Amino acid sequence: MSTSQERLVVVARIVGIYGVRGWVRVESYTAPPENVLNYRRWHLRRGGGWEPVELLEGQPHGKGLVVRLQNLTDREQARTFIGTDIAVPRSELPPLEEGEVYWADLQGLRVETVRGQSLGVVDYLFATGANDVLVARDGKRERLIPFVRDQVVTRIDLDAGVVVVDWDPEF
Repeated sequence: MSTSQERLVVVARIVGIYGVRGWVRVESYTAPPENVLNYRRWHLRRGGGWEPVELLEGQPHGKGLVVRLQNLTDREQARTFIGTDIAVPRSELPPLEEGEVYWADLQGLRVETVRGQSLGVVDYLFATGANDVLVARDGKRERLIPFVRDQVVTRIDLDAGVVVVDWDPEF
């Protein structure tokens, strides 16, 4: 499968520069954050498309990570990459245990209540201290639904493209 056909999953973002030789600071979305360094084939979102790039080296630094990327060699060049999303091919993510899902696999799925009422589609998820939150949008409103398996999120059917929730549609 070519890169243009591969499904890419955003795993990090370039948030700053480090030093004078083109290193950049990275905010990782993986758990633990250092896991993003396990992927060597990165794709950077530039100019409306994805550019493949090789991760040459990286390491934890302070509260984040610093990395050196292929063909990124000076501070001013690196500065133009701040805010750039970093993705890896979905096929390179580790296999999951039974019942686990990647957040990226939920995006775009329909969200329905246990009574079959549509709440829209999964736009994105985010982490909080207490639990993760699923954001469903239906074109009119946005709903923040606690992502608590077996209590609020009662069923996830990737094949059918649906997340079933025990949630009041008025919330």
